Amino acid sequence: MTLATTAAPINITPEDVAFYHENGYLIVENALSPEEVEELRAETTAICRGDRGDIRGVVPADPNESEEDVLRQYLCIHFPHKLSAVMHKYLAHPAIVDVLTKVIGPNVKCMQSMLFIKASGKPGQAWHQDEDFIPTRDRSLAGGWIALDDATVENGCLWVIPGSHKRGILWPQRDHDDREFDCTIESFNFPYKDEDAIPVEVKAGAIVFFNGY
Repeated sequence: MTLATTAAPINITPEDVAFYHENGYLIVENALSPEEVEELRAETTAICRGDRGDIRGVVPADPNESEEDVLRQYLCIHFPHKLSAVMHKYLAHPAIVDVLTKVIGPNVKCMQSMLFIKASGKPGQAWHQDEDFIPTRDRSLAGGWIALDDATVENGCLWVIPGSHKRGILWPQRDHDDREFDCTIESFNFPYKDEDAIPVEVKAGAIVFFNGY
């Protein structure tokens, strides 16, 4: 199986690596070609229709249901690469490999994959640190988020607090009842204000890499 038409090689620079280590995130624009984005979008719909096998919580869709109605039923599917060959091959996409081997090192291992399907009106996630859920001995955890749609402040993009990872502290967590966010716990009691956060607005095909802290 081969990739769809790929975007131009990324080849991130030492300055990009330094930016990641200083700020805790890195945006790689146009990491995926439009054809690759469309392939992943189509596969997302197929998974949510139940076309890739049984998934706990996924009800096979009526063939007449529109793509929009099918996707609106779900918020997140864990480990999609375990049931989709398409999702699996993108774990080793050249852009992902290039960035992670430069910001982490040559021995990179996939610990998790998640498929977020955030339709209009669906809740986001409160402040959290991925290292809480996937602890590493050397604090090397990094996430790579592929945008399959344009992400803006208006439709609910990712927000980050630049440099907050450098403390190396896992802040306490608690349940919350804020309907703006989903039911996962939130981090709190950290020494940052709302104005310290910045939105990460990207176009479809971009990949956002971020530190686990």
